[in-house]
Amino acid sequence: MKLLITGGAGFIGSNFIHYILNKYSDYQIVNLDKLTYAGNLDNLKDIEKNSNYKFVKGDIADENFVFDLCEKEKFDAVINYAAETHVDRSIEAPKQFIVTDVIGTFTLLEAVKKFEIKKYIQISTDEVFGSIEKGAFTEESPFEPNSPYSASKAGGDHLCRAYFKTYGLPVIVTHSCNVYGYNQYPEKVIPLFVTNILSSKKIPVYGDGKNVREWLFTEDHCNAIDLILHKGKVGEVYNIGSGEEIKNIDLAKMILNLFGKDDGEIDFVKDRLGHDRRYAIDNSKIIEELGFEVKTHFEEGLKKTVDWYKKNEGWWKKLI
Repeated sequence: MKLLITGGAGFIGSNFIHYILNKYSDYQIVNLDKLTYAGNLDNLKDIEKNSNYKFVKGDIADENFVFDLCEKEKFDAVINYAAETHVDRSIEAPKQFIVTDVIGTFTLLEAVKKFEIKKYIQISTDEVFGSIEKGAFTEESPFEPNSPYSASKAGGDHLCRAYFKTYGLPVIVTHSCNVYGYNQYPEKVIPLFVTNILSSKKIPVYGDGKNVREWLFTEDHCNAIDLILHKGKVGEVYNIGSGEEIKNIDLAKMILNLFGKDDGEIDFVKDRLGHDRRYAIDNSKIIEELGFEVKTHFEEGLKKTVDWYKKNEGWWKKLI
């Protein structure tokens, strides 16, 4: 199988490339990445000479470039990890989010249609559903995005649905909770907290710290996408979650505890604009239909992640 992985130099995409190359010795991967600030080829240094792997620098919103690549490589499937994802950046400068997350998705869908690619998987987020006080979002929950980031992802997801309904494209959309693990850019909350502590800085917590997020270890997310690639039904949507919900303040305390530090290292800061209070998704569909299971629970995964950042200061210090 020949895969086009977009955004493969980023956090989740690079982890998935490693996962696939380790599991399937005969699969070929082309990694298309624009190499914005969060795209980092250091994430893939150990496999850059692998004969089944190739990196191509380019923009998913560049139609001519994408079409030429698809015509040349003849992909069996496209998995779209490429996205602008940081909510704070979307509040400050939303335009690039629209270009990448909406126009980029449109361009990839057009390529899938033109070159009759057999499967397209859209990697999206639970944030498209907005905030929920009680219960959990299902695949049928309405979209109520509250930030430019989540609105741009919702736009791309709606295009996927439209291309399936209108053109019969073999599209699958995934909505994941927060993913964490190795190689995550230090602006995100877990690596931000960890690298701040390692840099002898306090850790910033928005508002009262009671915003709730659900967390999934990157290897479990890779496994979910693997299942969807091979067993997922086209036209369907799959929520990918762990069921492990944690308040931001409790997350901060857990990380501080791993360093033997106390709550005095927490710096409560002005809340983010439009800050969603709680995300939670129902993952029963992917469990029942595809056999997904969470193998790394949060306390174990968090310790692994903290240990990785401790051992890889050379990776993150040049990014902050």
